[in-house]
Amino acid sequence: MDLVHLEDNMEELRECFRSRKTKSAAWRRDQLEGLMRLLKEKESEIFKALKEDLGKPPAEAYRDEVGVVRKSLNLALSCLDDWMAPKKVHVPRIGFPTTGELVPEPLGVVLILACWNFPFTLALDPLIGAIAAGNAAVLKPSELAPVTSSLLAEYIPTYLDNKAVKVFQGGSPVAERLLEMKWDKIFFTGSPRVGRIIMSAAAKHLTPVTLELGGKCPAVLDHLPNHRDGEVAIRRLVNGKWGPCYGQACVAIDYLLVEEKHASATINHLKDWITKFYGDRPLETNSISRIVNKSHFKRLRNLVQDPTVAASIVHGGHMDEDNLFIEPTILLNPPSESEIMTEEIFGPFLPIITLKKIEDSIEFVNSKPRALAMYVFTKNENFQKRVIAETSSGSVTFNDAIIQFLCDTLPFGGIGESGFGRYHGKFSFDTFSHEKAVLRRSFLIELSFGSPPWSDYKLQFLRAAYNFDYIQVFLMLLGLKRK
Repeated sequence: MDLVHLEDNMEELRECFRSRKTKSAAWRRDQLEGLMRLLKEKESEIFKALKEDLGKPPAEAYRDEVGVVRKSLNLALSCLDDWMAPKKVHVPRIGFPTTGELVPEPLGVVLILACWNFPFTLALDPLIGAIAAGNAAVLKPSELAPVTSSLLAEYIPTYLDNKAVKVFQGGSPVAERLLEMKWDKIFFTGSPRVGRIIMSAAAKHLTPVTLELGGKCPAVLDHLPNHRDGEVAIRRLVNGKWGPCYGQACVAIDYLLVEEKHASATINHLKDWITKFYGDRPLETNSISRIVNKSHFKRLRNLVQDPTVAASIVHGGHMDEDNLFIEPTILLNPPSESEIMTEEIFGPFLPIITLKKIEDSIEFVNSKPRALAMYVFTKNENFQKRVIAETSSGSVTFNDAIIQFLCDTLPFGGIGESGFGRYHGKFSFDTFSHEKAVLRRSFLIELSFGSPPWSDYKLQFLRAAYNFDYIQVFLMLLGLKRK
């Protein structure tokens, strides 16, 4: 979409929303069904785009992108009527006969700024919530995934109502221009650094924001004496680190905490499963994503150029800049003050930090900014309870990793520096809605106790009413006193 005509496009969006067209269930359903047709009819082109942008093989592209969006669409289509329906709420009996309800209404014209690591999912998943809630929307895909961005810009106007949903492509200048506009909601997925810029721009118009950021998501591996449990845990750790876009994901495992006495065995098991997943020559397997571009490749390379960090590498470390490939790499106890332990890695490096006892992991995690997700592998129920009670993160998952992202009955979102706001499933609908409070009062009964002139008798009545002492209220209405 041409920024030269941005004002005209914005006015068209606002006029479309003012027409109330987007509020109808029929319009919302038509748009969601249009997105479903896009998935079905353009799947091969989507796979090709994701391969060109990030090297994602088709199975990974379906698992993390097309399948996720299809799942979200199916849920929204099946639950739309229920989500849109007003919800009755309890009102105090003193107001009888009075009824109350919450009526969801769309926010207006919303802006969605997507990220490059899951350029299809992170663009369309929030858009599904915005459409289901009845909003007009502008989508800005990431310029770092240009082929996917072009695909969305080409096909969304074909499959959706172009007067209500528009796509703007481009880099920082486009984003800056869009942020100068007044929106009814901004939804952003990306880094904390850019999140601060988004908040600053939104503050000028008092625009509400949802920030899906990231952080250093820890994994904690307790000792699992059962051999099968241990094998499953290691397999899930490998997938949780290198599976989602080769570690370039906000929910990917950032570092691993283990007891010192189990570190050697853990490293050996991780090596075995890395080989089982990716072979002896991972670059040649065609089952692994690549680093998104040379800039990010150089950033990752710089993380391990410090001699003290390089000395901690116990597996991998090979880098191929021409193919934007870094071998799955394990580090043992890199310096705590090093950048690899203070900044989000967003790549295929896994630092392992050893502890005297696994319970010390709680203190270690609490010494860091609050993470988007925390993964704890343990069968110790008391330890699980302590983790829930004594740590804070956007989510905590026991005995698996990443799977919480796919669970629509749980909200997805961060806390503190890992972001705020939440979405997925009904939570996406709620994020792009305002629950209007509606109260209906009857003319049938009128009590004079709530109006001046005031007296001690009225004070006694109000005290009884607010304390839910309905017997006293009833007696006073009858002019009687409690014995």
